[in-house]
Amino acid sequence: MQSQPRIIVNSREESDSLLKTHKVLRNTYFLLALTLAFSSIVAAISMSLNLPRPGLIMMLAGFYGLLFLTHKFADSGLGILATFAFTGFLGYTVGPTLNVYVGAGLSDLVVLALGGTAAVFFACSAYVLTTKKDMSFLSGMLFALFIVLLVGMIASFFFNLPALHVALSGLFVIFSSAAILYETSNIIHGGETNYIRATVSLFVSIYNLFTSLLNLLSFLRDE
Repeated sequence: MQSQPRIIVNSREESDSLLKTHKVLRNTYFLLALTLAFSSIVAAISMSLNLPRPGLIMMLAGFYGLLFLTHKFADSGLGILATFAFTGFLGYTVGPTLNVYVGAGLSDLVVLALGGTAAVFFACSAYVLTTKKDMSFLSGMLFALFIVLLVGMIASFFFNLPALHVALSGLFVIFSSAAILYETSNIIHGGETNYIRATVSLFVSIYNLFTSLLNLLSFLRDE
């Protein structure tokens, strides 16, 4: 009889934790949908205005500067503004790339890359959400892949080897897919309780997945 109150308390704690997890998941997907739509609009504007591709310094400064702001203000309303600024910037950077493909008559590759990105994202998300499997074991692999990708990207600045670019694109596809599995699992198991950070993490994975698939498809087309 003395253990009954404790059981009730534990049940309430589990219920509160579950509700909190569902709220984070719901807010994450809602914000992710909004930022994807906003980024697409910015990319379309970038294409229509034929804006130039940002240089390496501008790309790095914009990416990491805005990423820093999203994490710094993740617990306030400014975090949402920073998230839209960050995703809008990435939308702008992809616009000139898409113009190159469209101008070369390769619009079908863009559509295939978009379809492939959507398929991978929904498949990875659905797998974790339905099985509730803990994917925290992927953290070690993600770290190792990050180091390999970092070294590979540095090497690509010095060696213009097609095989190296193909390998990097393939590894980015694997890395991004694993990151989607890991982040989704992290949300549903309570490891990530901030929907702004979760949204940014998933958005970056989707962005890298799309651009990497686009690169792979263009290499397969020998363009």
